[in-house]
Amino acid sequence: MDDALIHDPQGGMPRLLAIMAALRDPDRGCPWDLEQSFATIAPYTIEEAFEVADVIEREAWDELKGELGDLLFQSVFHAQIAADRGLFDFHDVANAIADKMVARHPHVFGDESNAKSAEQQTRDWEAVKAAERAARAETGVLDGVAPGLPALTRAVKLQNRAARVGFDWPETDQVIDKIVEEAGELRAATDPDHRAEEFGDLMFVMANLARHLGIDPEAALRAANQKFIRRFGAVEAALAAEGKRPEDSDLAEMDALWDAAKAREKSRA
Repeated sequence: MDDALIHDPQGGMPRLLAIMAALRDPDRGCPWDLEQSFATIAPYTIEEAFEVADVIEREAWDELKGELGDLLFQSVFHAQIAADRGLFDFHDVANAIADKMVARHPHVFGDESNAKSAEQQTRDWEAVKAAERAARAETGVLDGVAPGLPALTRAVKLQNRAARVGFDWPETDQVIDKIVEEAGELRAATDPDHRAEEFGDLMFVMANLARHLGIDPEAALRAANQKFIRRFGAVEAALAAEGKRPEDSDLAEMDALWDAAKAREKSRA
């Protein structure tokens, strides 16, 4: 353990790697960190990625450095677990992504001209990724879309893949018609399993509508969540001003307070 490096405030990436190695040291490390595996850390990795997305959405730039550090630490943690198992280390991770970026940008690092549109570059990028998937024997159009992605994000990625080969509604109105159809099927479903299936179908088409409208469905739902928290907080505050809590109220009163909070927001906007 390099104590001098670990306590060097300017130690940068080597310092972080040394700290992670110390946390996983079999003799002197942290018991909690030593117990972790790829599987137990994965949920934290996803959570940290969403926290980065949240501060960017809120433009909370004073928080971004810390959240990016938290996300970087997740990569370092996974790499240390891999190193402990003799699989690879953080330097292998960094070299792998560097190699990938060089290979996927021949117009920057190779002989190809970069005098092309962003749209053409996107098509070239997808062609390179398709070749990489083929090298991994992933020959299907939908192969390689990570199962661990949030469901709405994965739905959009699957739909984008299918759209590239022509499997897509050409008009947004057709997607909306399909939403109406799926909502009717959900209403007609009688048993729990059928309802769950039809609800999933409806959500999938909603993701498709977001794609057609150029909306990130995850970001839109996060914004809706925040709006709900904000407006319900206003309901609670209005009740508290009368010496009441939500459980002391009823739906009619809370609904009226909700409408008032909504009206105030719209007037300010």
